[in-house]
Amino acid sequence: MTADQLSARALNRATLDRQLLLRRDARPARQAIEHLTALQAQAPLAPYVGLWTRLSGFRHQHLQDLLTERSVVRAHLLRNTIHLLTAEDFLFFRALFQPLRDRGLAGNFGRHLTGVDLAELQHAATALLSRGPLTRPQLATRLAERWPGRDPASLAYAATHLLSLVQVPPRGLWGSRGRGGQASFVLADAWLDGCDLLPPDPARALDQLVLRYLSGYGPASVNDIQAWSGLSRLREVTDRLGPRLRAFTGPGGAALLDLADAPRPDPDVLAPPRFLPEYDNLLLSFAERSRVIPHGRPVPLPPGHGATAGTLLVHGFWQANWKVTKAPDRAALHIVPFRPFGPAEAVAVAAEGSRLLEFAAPAAAHDVRVLAAGNDTDARDRSGS
Repeated sequence: MTADQLSARALNRATLDRQLLLRRDARPARQAIEHLTALQAQAPLAPYVGLWTRLSGFRHQHLQDLLTERSVVRAHLLRNTIHLLTAEDFLFFRALFQPLRDRGLAGNFGRHLTGVDLAELQHAATALLSRGPLTRPQLATRLAERWPGRDPASLAYAATHLLSLVQVPPRGLWGSRGRGGQASFVLADAWLDGCDLLPPDPARALDQLVLRYLSGYGPASVNDIQAWSGLSRLREVTDRLGPRLRAFTGPGGAALLDLADAPRPDPDVLAPPRFLPEYDNLLLSFAERSRVIPHGRPVPLPPGHGATAGTLLVHGFWQANWKVTKAPDRAALHIVPFRPFGPAEAVAVAAEGSRLLEFAAPAAAHDVRVLAAGNDTDARDRSGS
């Protein structure tokens, strides 16, 4: 492969294009989720804003229907964190991540499980969950009856690491029902009974995972793919895929890979303001994040159920944080820029902010407020890497 040079701006625009952030895309929500492979969903309502900012005509009901119809699921997958993905992708890729889950279980809970037969625990948890969804505390209580004297929480976490589970509605549904309460888990085989996808060959599944990442996030390095997925030794996969890939040299001499026929737009194409939700894929899916984070700030990870805070792209780069506050009769969007906005930037940001409020708080009167640049103490206090 012959390496071509990519500037920082060219890399930024290519990534924004793959992430559907240069222009709103007309594809249905399910196809967008499949294109991105998975959407970060630790904050259960965040994917609604993530899809709204990427798609034209997206409505809350579109994602709610996909969840209740079991076309998409919320489950632990990439990096052993909660993601939203199609049922078929969950079944296709799930087995690749079991070693990662096993290591997480041993590292975080192993000391509390010494002497517990994990195969017996898995069998007992399967029997309990076959009767219907359970929260972790409910599962802990039931497992503790069989293993008295053991830490109940560790027993429950062991079960959720060992079994193939999904989180079921109302968790993840827009509105009051989806905002409160704990996640309920159910056996994936039972929830997705209509999906008869045979387990793939692991090598083929790994190949597809890498190709899908490059399609939705590239150009990227092997370290980027590993940071996104949580998997290791992916250089072996990219070497195997070599004839299907194209090599680039990124900013600072970084070795990047991409699909040979993937779109790479003109670096001078305009990038409109885009409001991203908590935990958005764009900010968290790379080992080297300067393609969208020029200042090196840690990505904020605010608590809560999502769709009330996030980050703002201006000219394609993270340049502000945002937060929605609600009262019974109105909602306000507070935007905290890292630098002063120019007049044209302020107008474009305010217009896009009004559209965000129409989506996130449709029944309230709206107020968009751009605060003084640098007044982001609250965001810094609650941020993490």
